[in-house]
Amino acid sequence: MTHIFNATILREYDVRGIVGNTLHEADAWALGRSFAAMALAEGARRIAVGRDGRTHSPVMEAELVKGLIEGGLDVVRIGVGPSPMLYFAAATLGVDGGIQVTGSHNPPEYNGFKLLLNGRSVFGTEIHALGRRAAESDWSEGNGNVTEADVSQAYVDRLVQDFSGHGYRVGWDAGNGAAGVVLDRLIARLPGEHHAIHTAVDGTFPAHHPDPTVEANLADLKDLVATKNLDFGIAFDGDADRIGAVDSKGRVIWGDQLLMILAEPVLKEQPGATIIADVKASQTLFDRIAELGGTPLMWKTGHSLIKSKMKETGAPLAGEMSGHIFFKHRWYGFDDALYAAVRLIEAVSQSGRSLTEIMDTMPDVVATPELRFAVDESRKFAVVDEVLGRLESAGASVDRTDGARVKTDDGWWLLRASNTQDVLVARAEAHDQAGLDRLVAQIDEELTRSGVERTEASH
Repeated sequence: MTHIFNATILREYDVRGIVGNTLHEADAWALGRSFAAMALAEGARRIAVGRDGRTHSPVMEAELVKGLIEGGLDVVRIGVGPSPMLYFAAATLGVDGGIQVTGSHNPPEYNGFKLLLNGRSVFGTEIHALGRRAAESDWSEGNGNVTEADVSQAYVDRLVQDFSGHGYRVGWDAGNGAAGVVLDRLIARLPGEHHAIHTAVDGTFPAHHPDPTVEANLADLKDLVATKNLDFGIAFDGDADRIGAVDSKGRVIWGDQLLMILAEPVLKEQPGATIIADVKASQTLFDRIAELGGTPLMWKTGHSLIKSKMKETGAPLAGEMSGHIFFKHRWYGFDDALYAAVRLIEAVSQSGRSLTEIMDTMPDVVATPELRFAVDESRKFAVVDEVLGRLESAGASVDRTDGARVKTDDGWWLLRASNTQDVLVARAEAHDQAGLDRLVAQIDEELTRSGVERTEASH
């Protein structure tokens, strides 16, 4: 029988929707059937499947596995854990790919699937191809078998295997997400003094929303660091592929600032290496990479897109403003917030300074956080095209790598369509507040001309 997915769930780099509304159990099963057919056509026979801690992840995983084995794939179930633990399983269990059932950093009613096959992320046109297979019942038939494997201990062992750094007093906030499965074991293996909160996995996210890039969600971590007088704090999103951090003064260390810190020891070992960051990253990051003797590369936002670009360029390190940090240096090339946390501790150790001192010397720029504007899915990409058209006809300096990144004498601003939510994302950075105000006014003007209201979208 054919199966039609709601078009909105087939995203650029994963499948994601609202359970019971745009995403149903039958979709999980049909995705399993379609993925099995795609995998078998490429010679794949066996894949790993994991899930996050959301309330509907067990039933979504069960239906997915049913579809996979009916399509003829063998499945190794690794149970609840962070997305990076599934990526680790895919890299180390002798399987041909993996699927993580996860809603990532979205609200509790969301869920979805991150897909890996034969050493790559399945994204973009390949995700739409899975949709076409389902619509045409272009499926393989078979009778795969299911086994179970606990990789959590091997994963923790690997996280700390080549760690060489001092002990610090660190606060950790697992945000009731999937990081909680391994966090206590990880910090028991690290030197120093560690204080962890919200480690119980709870898909209703009772403490706060699991997105560490929104500063309000770091309030508990800041309190912990302040109350216990800690050196710094680290937080994770719902599936622990994105990291957030604060210093001892409670200042947020954004994704591009983390990358500046993490790049230094990597470039000492690999002079001249390419370091990739997404279009939302600060100009100060690209300048800093060049200053350290590296080759900075600006690329599109999106974990699958960044991973592909890393493979193409041989980059040992990449990162996004959203807190995805990808290490190929001493690691596997996937985004892993737990591993990034270990490397952050190591990088601070090697710097000979405290994280707070490092933050004190960061270049002085004024930037907006990510501004998000609610927009209808059907208008999302059209608005960006309209803005690009107007800017280019006016002779503006525009980088089209991913949306519109506009350079002016004041600094730069960016407008792009989110691939995970029905929002436009904007960001601006200037040398001073007056310049920033002018840049934000330009963003407002362009949005108004395309009929988008300046209301902050819900995160």
